[in-house]
Amino acid sequence: MRCPYCAHNETQVVETRESDEGDVVRRRRRCLKCEKRVTTYERADLALPAVVKKDGSRVEFDPAKVRGSMMLALRKRPVSVEQVDAAIDRIQDKLLTSAARELPSARLGELVMRELKRMDKIAYVRFASVYRSFEDVDEFRQLIQDI
Repeated sequence: MRCPYCAHNETQVVETRESDEGDVVRRRRRCLKCEKRVTTYERADLALPAVVKKDGSRVEFDPAKVRGSMMLALRKRPVSVEQVDAAIDRIQDKLLTSAARELPSARLGELVMRELKRMDKIAYVRFASVYRSFEDVDEFRQLIQDI
């Protein structure tokens, strides 16, 4: 690691600590040339795929957007925040294990609908009614009959 003060290429690790959650490692380092100390943080760099929208634009996967959409569908429903967090974790795990660089927004929507269907049927119908943009009542009726 290069010293940010004098740009010397060698530093010595003086102290190492893990965060309480275990997802970050904090290290105190000392430059072997100028003797100044610096703190560094190490965390896993997870490569989630980019989401390709219907118009062809690409955006970074944002779990906060997924959470917002799910919470809107789950509004006034008896589902805990912990259940939503677990569902988002399962979605992220599927994305990570797929090793895909890009993900069509339609596929992401299907993953969200699958999780909502497991948690709450009403929320699933709410999300699907917006996500699938039904053209007529018969399509909506078919969705409800499928559940």
